[in-house]
Amino acid sequence: MKSNAQLGTELHQQLVRELDQLKDRLARVSTSIHMNPELGLKEYKSAELLCSELEKDSFQVERKVAGMDTAFRATIRGKPGGPTIALLAEYDALPEIGHACGHNLIATIALGAALALSKIMPQLKGNLVVLGTPDEEGTGGKVTMIENGFFKDVDAAMIVHPGNKTQVIADILAISSLEIKFKGKAAHAAASPEKGINALDAVIQTFNGINALRQHVRSDVRIHGIITDGGKRPNIVPETAAAFFFVRAADRKYKDEVLKRIKRCAQGAAAATGAKLELIVRPRVLDDMKNNMTMAKTFEKYLTALGEKVHVPDPKAGKGSTDMGNVSYVVPSIHPSIAIGPKKLAGHSREFAVASVSEHGHEAMLIAAKAMALTALDLFQDEALMQKVRNEFKKGR
Repeated sequence: MKSNAQLGTELHQQLVRELDQLKDRLARVSTSIHMNPELGLKEYKSAELLCSELEKDSFQVERKVAGMDTAFRATIRGKPGGPTIALLAEYDALPEIGHACGHNLIATIALGAALALSKIMPQLKGNLVVLGTPDEEGTGGKVTMIENGFFKDVDAAMIVHPGNKTQVIADILAISSLEIKFKGKAAHAAASPEKGINALDAVIQTFNGINALRQHVRSDVRIHGIITDGGKRPNIVPETAAAFFFVRAADRKYKDEVLKRIKRCAQGAAAATGAKLELIVRPRVLDDMKNNMTMAKTFEKYLTALGEKVHVPDPKAGKGSTDMGNVSYVVPSIHPSIAIGPKKLAGHSREFAVASVSEHGHEAMLIAAKAMALTALDLFQDEALMQKVRNEFKKGR
């Protein structure tokens, strides 16, 4: 790490010192969450651990908010006036492979920044909020929290994700989930096939239509699906058949256009086969990420001062989706990432799960927490910076 003199005022340097003292405590919390992986909306131990740690440092904690047992809001208030800054925590795990997305680190990065900031909040104007956001890997708990008004009074939101590169710009795809069901007519597949309507044929024709569509959509589009119902036995004309698709694109508008075209593929398959069609757009509708560049540049300044090399996103690299994109549509937001391993380290892998509880992972956690706390401090102290963040957001909308 570079000298503390490059980190700004005495308050900036105090935050760094506070986090250095919190290192072991944060590592214990991270390890505990990692060793007790819980799936989305069932993160009971993780949520309670985070709530209790925040309460130890004078946060007022509301549990079971937004209709979710494992969502929470923790608040500490400074002087009247000033912005409300939200630090977001995720803590759900993946089936079978545990914390292979490093949400134990996401949670403790937010926790660490919050605990350090709590020591100086009496000197600052504004409010600091930690939002515990369940089920990022599933239904997208942040979407539910948006719908329930938990971002209504927030002026800026931050979250940091572990990865294989450190960067401040999140290149995120918008995503919708589509279930396609066909109802045909059963018949003996050998003795009287002419009396049947083959629902599986309709599913297969839908796949064929989508595969033809791929040539005529933008290169950022990703369409991936599975057959969830293919019939019961080969000697019965399939009476029912179904498929489940994820549809992704670099922005919400184009994703919705592609979704309409996929629906037409299914409608054409229904017309061709005579099967009845049911289309179900599932509630997991996640937006692309609107990175607030003013906040991102501030975060990058502190990562660099802390000795981190910040990378520019590779346009050819693979991209995922997250409910943080939805947050970025309603409040100025950033979603930086911090490297916890080599570039070959793949997310949602067993190797990533190991890295997320490694010494390197916990060192990266501490750096990210420092950059988050320092960025929040600037937003609290610098009214011109906060106004620039707001103006950029309004212009983007």
